[in-house]
Amino acid sequence: MSRYPSIQYYPVKKLTAIAIILGFLGCFALTAHAADRNIEEGNILSSAESLFKSMKDRNYPAIWDLLSLKSRDIIAGNVYDRCDKSGCLEKEISRDFAAGGPIAKAYWDSYLAEFDPDMILEHSRWGMGAVKDKIALIILRYKKSKKPAILQMYKEKDIWKVGLEETFSPREYYGSPRDKEVCVTVPCGE
Repeated sequence: MSRYPSIQYYPVKKLTAIAIILGFLGCFALTAHAADRNIEEGNILSSAESLFKSMKDRNYPAIWDLLSLKSRDIIAGNVYDRCDKSGCLEKEISRDFAAGGPIAKAYWDSYLAEFDPDMILEHSRWGMGAVKDKIALIILRYKKSKKPAILQMYKEKDIWKVGLEETFSPREYYGSPRDKEVCVTVPCGE
């Protein structure tokens, strides 16, 4: 009898070893993917939480920085539309928001007079919804609400930003009485 296994026995043993190795590699790949997804979900939730904490702290430049580009454009455009007789340019309004200037202060003070960030931070349960390439959804369940709010998040330049206007604004903006207060109390350039 030969020292070596028969030709029929050897390929089965080799195939079994290959299958076991591939199984382990598959498990490692799934574990790595799950870890990456957990990290990404953590980044998404952290960005959203940072926005509401910045609102609570009235950190106006941080609020602006955490908003999606579309939300910034909508806010600046709405303020511009309401203040078009003041001589402000939309770019000046955006710069003021980024710097936390008087227009930003008037706008966010008005916004926060109607919206309490603790409603989200302290009195809501957070959960992850769908996460795609550059869009994610956070499910916010306020304790007194029957239906959840679905917060839209957008990945811009590898950073998750909050789609505040995309999530909470009505399809067509009709303005608020407080918009005129922003224009009257804070002329552009001051």
